[in-house]
Amino acid sequence: MTEPLSHHLLTMAYQNGWANHRVYKACRQLSQDEFVAPRASFFPSIKATLNHLLTVDWFYLQALECEQRGEAPEPDSQRFFEPEEPYATCLELHAEQVQADHRLIAYCRQLRDDQLHRYVNIVRPDWVQREQRLRLLSHLFEHQIHHRGQVHAMLYDTSVRPPQLDEFFCEDEAHLRAQDFAELGWTEAQIWGR
Repeated sequence: MTEPLSHHLLTMAYQNGWANHRVYKACRQLSQDEFVAPRASFFPSIKATLNHLLTVDWFYLQALECEQRGEAPEPDSQRFFEPEEPYATCLELHAEQVQADHRLIAYCRQLRDDQLHRYVNIVRPDWVQREQRLRLLSHLFEHQIHHRGQVHAMLYDTSVRPPQLDEFFCEDEAHLRAQDFAELGWTEAQIWGR
């Protein structure tokens, strides 16, 4: 039996939350000096990169949730980027990222295949971008993977070993994520519906 595309998006939202959990577990072991230290990447530190991931999540989640509720997009969506780095510590960032991850999972949980081509308005500084839900979610997942990978690479330059991130939810590997799932309060059945 073929799973609906909307279910795949839900599993991607869970996988995103799981990967964030693993990255933050590693990053929370860093000293504050290591967390903010200048590094070679698109953003100049682990702190800056994690802040960027969070603010972009807020930006797109706001647009997706407004469309879902049938509301006009927030006119001042750029406020999510002011300040550019709203949180100074890994602990603060982690708490906010967990909330964003829960919002994304909740959003994807309500999706149905026949609704994936509905348009979402994204308010940019000088224009309103219109994107289909499916394309916007695909972009959001790719953005998260891209920048989380940069954090993963930056961790190699610290005292903390980077976590394994390149496994998806393979059935045979459930034991490898059991501890993380217990920490997250998730079950295999919750994600896969079996």
